[in-house]
Amino acid sequence: MMGEPDSNLSDDALLVLYANGDGRAVQELTMRLSPRCFGVAMRVLGNRAEAEDVTQEAMMRLWRMAPNWQPGQAQLSTWLYRVAMNLCIDLKRRQRGGYVDLDAVPEPADTSRSAAEQMQDGARQDALQVALMQLPERQRQAVVLRHIEELTNPEISGIMDISVEAVESLTARGKRALAAILAGRREELGYSDG
Repeated sequence: MMGEPDSNLSDDALLVLYANGDGRAVQELTMRLSPRCFGVAMRVLGNRAEAEDVTQEAMMRLWRMAPNWQPGQAQLSTWLYRVAMNLCIDLKRRQRGGYVDLDAVPEPADTSRSAAEQMQDGARQDALQVALMQLPERQRQAVVLRHIEELTNPEISGIMDISVEAVESLTARGKRALAAILAGRREELGYSDG
């Protein structure tokens, strides 16, 4: 069919189409992959501008490697997560000792919710982002990939280049640390025991 690429095509198929000169395939892949890539970078870095830069660089690397992509060897999304995570790590290494902006922009609010509920959700998201930024980098990466991006431990293992057991350990320690950081804020954030 002429016009737009079939949105039912796999990521691999779209990348092959792009490598063969189909510019419309890039639009479909960008719409599919860049929001989640940005989400990972935003949660790991805590800075919208830096997350946008990481996402743009990760997507540029995807387009550059498209002609050499071997369909079926790995999931394209997993490859992109790994590139984004490595770019985040590189950026953090360059910034060591510098100031990192902890202001996070909350996800767009659900318009069907009341203003008070929207404010409460925003406060919860902000609190989570601030708490995430207090975790050691590797714990933060594992927690973001597992509990926010909902990837499996084997996928995270491949992205972070560590064993599944190490992923399990990092996520468990990260969850305990987040719980401890946020424990004193339960009532403030609208979580009640009764």
